[in-house]
Amino acid sequence: MDQIKIYNDVHPKEKNVSFAIKRMEDYWSIQQSQPDEPHRHGYYTVLLVLIGEGEHIIDFHSYPLGIRQVFFVSPGQVHQVVERRQSLGFVVTFDTNFLVHNNIPLSFIKELGLFRGYGDTPPLDVEPIELNRLVWLCSEMLDISNSATKYREQALGSLLQLFLIQCNNLYTSSINNTEDYETSRKLLQDFKGLIEENYANWHNTSRYAAELHITPDYLNRVIKMLTGKTAKELIQGRITIEAKRQLYFTDLSSKEIGYLLGFSEPANFSSFFKNCTGETPSTFRNNHHQLV
Repeated sequence: MDQIKIYNDVHPKEKNVSFAIKRMEDYWSIQQSQPDEPHRHGYYTVLLVLIGEGEHIIDFHSYPLGIRQVFFVSPGQVHQVVERRQSLGFVVTFDTNFLVHNNIPLSFIKELGLFRGYGDTPPLDVEPIELNRLVWLCSEMLDISNSATKYREQALGSLLQLFLIQCNNLYTSSINNTEDYETSRKLLQDFKGLIEENYANWHNTSRYAAELHITPDYLNRVIKMLTGKTAKELIQGRITIEAKRQLYFTDLSSKEIGYLLGFSEPANFSSFFKNCTGETPSTFRNNHHQLV
């Protein structure tokens, strides 16, 4: 099977570059209006879409390109932008080295409700007045990025933080706030961290709840409030995404992938995958291999 493209460097020709910003129109010109290929990055990507027509596919979920949207793509996620006409907007990319050099702790990124890492990654929809603020920040980043001004990196780091904070504030205000919202968000962060570390071995909500020293019912209530999904759906979503990535990127058999993900019997893995996706592992592999 052909391997999907992996871009590990923010700038393909300059290894020391850890931050970049371009207009979406520039990518349209580079691609010569041809559809983007499915690929994954070793860095963070933010798309601020002013106006677009097409779709943005992230981890096998398709989202329409429209107006006033912000997409957040984490390292390792598979994504593809398919434009039916030239989009207007900005693309911001940065890696962990940029965060370190600008004294931005990785915990800052993890605590935001923006970079989800897997599963559903819908765009953040913004109102016109909010969009103006984000456009101003991106325009400032673009101007500074193209200059040789003193303290250039520090300025970019500060503007990036302001941009992400503004987006996070818009995201948190779009859901029901409660007095213990911050506590609930911390629980979600801890839960997702445990999933990332243990999804191949822990498949039951009760195992995660025990590790977090809470009841499964309470865990479900909090996760449902913040994400719209149950704790079980988040666990299954992470397992499913990893299964899709293995089917898409590797030549491992369905049996091997099932064992890798903690299923003792191949039939159990196939049944799980079909229940979650509506396709068997082999059908998914054949259908998506044809798209590459």
